[in-house]
Amino acid sequence: MSKTLLELRDVSASYGSIQALSKVSLRVPEGAIIALLGGNGAGKTSTLNVISHLIDPDAGQVLFDGKSIERLPSDHIVRQGLVQVPEGREVFKDMSVRENLELGAYLRRDSRQIAEDFERVYDLFPRLQERSVQRASTLSGGEQQMLAIGRALMARPRMILFDEPSMGLSPLLIEQIFATIEKLNREQGLTILLVEQDVRLALRVASHAYILENGEITLQGPSDQLMHDPAVRRAYLGA
Repeated sequence: MSKTLLELRDVSASYGSIQALSKVSLRVPEGAIIALLGGNGAGKTSTLNVISHLIDPDAGQVLFDGKSIERLPSDHIVRQGLVQVPEGREVFKDMSVRENLELGAYLRRDSRQIAEDFERVYDLFPRLQERSVQRASTLSGGEQQMLAIGRALMARPRMILFDEPSMGLSPLLIEQIFATIEKLNREQGLTILLVEQDVRLALRVASHAYILENGEITLQGPSDQLMHDPAVRRAYLGA
């Protein structure tokens, strides 16, 4: 069995009096793509935000590489090698493409390796190199998603949390982005936790999935099993 890189143990979180998560437990093996699925308001983004310590958990533990991180500042979590690509392609729109990528490496001091990572990102997304001096606001939605992923890669992470990477993109661009996610996992060994509303697509690329409803994990299992589970098909696959 693969080593567990990320683990949540009975994590609960709330926004004031509103319970967002209730005793959520999941594990992400090193080198795997794991999907976290569910409808709007199920608690998927809240789960990622607890992991990144953008919100405080009320209870439970978040372990990364065996160490508790739920009380660490967010920048320390990035230093550990855990990076989030947020929902909605949150790039710095008044800054150039290159400046956005530079921000991804702001915690690093290894200038030679940073230069190498620029080349890796540009090899992965040639369009970003073509537009390196353009303001991010002038990019298409697909290009902004590439930039958000590239910025995360500039931190040289061990694991990336993807929050709805297909949101607002055309079918062709969605296929390109997901092919990139699979390539990063396959060729660079990146561990990935994928939040995605397109359940069919997520189950296609992930080896295992958790289904979240009203802040609780209600079902989990290998993706191929969940793809054929009658309850999953009725609720999420239109069958």
